[in-house]
Amino acid sequence: LAVKVGDVIDVLVEEWENENGMMVLSKQKADQRRVWDIISEICDQDSVIEGKILSRIKGGLTVDIGLKAFLPGSQVDLHPVRNLDTFIGQTQAFKILQYNRKRGNVVLSRRAILETERESLRSETIKNLQEGAIVDGVIKNITDYGVFIDLGGIDGLLHITDISWGRVNSPGELFATGDKIKVKVLSYDQQNQRVSLGYKQIREDPWGVAEKKYVVNTRVSGKVVNITNYGAFVELEEGIEGLIHISEMSWTKKVKHPSQILTIGDMVDAVVLD
Repeated sequence: LAVKVGDVIDVLVEEWENENGMMVLSKQKADQRRVWDIISEICDQDSVIEGKILSRIKGGLTVDIGLKAFLPGSQVDLHPVRNLDTFIGQTQAFKILQYNRKRGNVVLSRRAILETERESLRSETIKNLQEGAIVDGVIKNITDYGVFIDLGGIDGLLHITDISWGRVNSPGELFATGDKIKVKVLSYDQQNQRVSLGYKQIREDPWGVAEKKYVVNTRVSGKVVNITNYGAFVELEEGIEGLIHISEMSWTKKVKHPSQILTIGDMVDAVVLD
C-alpha cells in the first residue's frame, strides 16, 4: 500500500458486520468517487483537467486522469496526427467533452484547448500579415492545386504555381501534413480573410541570373524532364529548363522522335545554343 501509519486518507464504507462490529473500508472506491466529483466540478466550471497519455487504442488514446479516459484521434490536435504513438507518456491538459458516471466513460479533448489558444493568436497573427512578410506556418491540408497552411489562427493558401520555380506535379511530393514551413505573404484580403502565400518567392528567381550563368557555347548537364514530338526538355536547375530540339540530337542519325535518343530521367550533357 502507498500509505503509512499517520497518513490521513479518504475511505468509503463498503460493508458493516454487526456481529463482529467490523467495518470494511475501501480507499480505491473513495478515490474514484473523488475523481468523479472533480470531473463533475470541472465540467460545471468549463475548466480543464490534467492527465497522462497511457496507450494507443482503436480510434484514439487512453489517458489517466485518476481513472482511464478516452481521447479520440480527432481531438488530439488541430491537425491530423500521422503517428499517435508520439504522444504516449506525455502529460497534457484536456477539456472534458462528455462523461457518464454510471458507465464509467469519460471523453476528452486536447483540440478544444488548442482552438481556444488559436483564437487568441489570431489577432496577433493578423498584425503581421503584411504583403512581403516572411511568416511561419504549419501545413494543415494538401490538395491537387495547393497547400493550406495554418499561420496561427488564420489559414493561407500556397498555390501549386507558387511552390517552386521548377516543375511540381503534386504538392504531396514535396510536403506532408504537419510540416513546419516558412512562406511569404503575397496578398492579404482582410475583408474576406484570404491569404495568398508563396514558397518559391523566398528564393531568388533563377532566371534573374540565367543570362550570365548560361552563356552561349557553355557546356551544361541536366535531367530530361519531358519529351515532345519536337524535342526534349532538360532541367538544368530548379526553375531552369532548356530545350534540345529534335534537329540538335544527332549529327549522323535521322531522328524521327526524341524518344529514340532520350528517355525521361536521363542525365545528359548539352551545349547552350541560345
